[in-house]
Amino acid sequence: MTDPVSVDMSSVVADAATPATSALHDDLRRHLEHLQVERRLAERTRTMYRLAFERLQGYAEAAPVSIREVQPHHVRRWAGLLHAQGLAPGSIAIELSAWRSFYRWLGREGGVAQNPVAGVRPPRAPKPLPKALAVDQAVALAEFKDDITERRNSPALAARDRCITELLYSCGLRVAELVSLNAHPGPQAVGWIDISDATAHVRGKGDKPRSVPVGGPALKALQDWLALRGPLAAPGEPALLVSNRGTRITAGQVRSRLKLRAQHAGLPTHVHPHMLRHSFASHLLQSSGDLRAVQELLGHANISTTQVYTQLDFGHLSKVYDAAHPRAKRKD
Repeated sequence: MTDPVSVDMSSVVADAATPATSALHDDLRRHLEHLQVERRLAERTRTMYRLAFERLQGYAEAAPVSIREVQPHHVRRWAGLLHAQGLAPGSIAIELSAWRSFYRWLGREGGVAQNPVAGVRPPRAPKPLPKALAVDQAVALAEFKDDITERRNSPALAARDRCITELLYSCGLRVAELVSLNAHPGPQAVGWIDISDATAHVRGKGDKPRSVPVGGPALKALQDWLALRGPLAAPGEPALLVSNRGTRITAGQVRSRLKLRAQHAGLPTHVHPHMLRHSFASHLLQSSGDLRAVQELLGHANISTTQVYTQLDFGHLSKVYDAAHPRAKRKD
């Protein structure tokens, strides 16, 4: 693990009181000199290291144990104390990284036989909930008529971008699945859309095939795009969605176009392809409550991956409760 040479540890210090210390231990002081003279770290960064080392020394003095005799069980206990004092897992990871870098240096100097922080890991940070658009935002984005793109004499690109939006939101596709779609099925087709059957056939993670229904508005957007695709696509290009150069559109281009479309539509948040996939799953679960069906439509191998959307659904229900129930609002 690399040394945290440019990490802001001020939040670490602010979140938990540093144990009382005497003058900084000679090994810690020499390491700070090493950081200044040989590593040439900025003064601000050295200050952050010193604060982390003061905390390390304070814990060692309280144990009591010599800095050179610190063992992994000491470090695990001190990490637990940091957690009990309210530090976030990320802040604890920064603190441990600073201590780890010190003992790595001390080991090279012959001061310790092993790094006592080497095998110690911070608590796991909770996974953030996926961000999803509100239903009205997702619908507004999908239905938005991009007059700006139209005025730039790019009706084909406007139709393509609406098709992209509709397919991401209607089918819950991953961006890689979307850009892999071909205009027609064939032996080399990774995925395609059967218009007559209103079904998208894609290959997801692990090359796992799945079929997803395509809604009426998405089919209409697809047909509008196909009517304009011909002159834009390079001869023989099999891709369903192409760039203005006529070749298969890339995931990065999809992200850029979706971001621009959202800005033109006046949405108050940065929209990316996976946000539409999250919106698809969240809105479907809110309406149906069928977690297994959402799992199949998303192509999740394990339902535990899909269960995160139950938390989104509960958050939606909580907002409805807070806004509507007469006993939900507390008086000041």
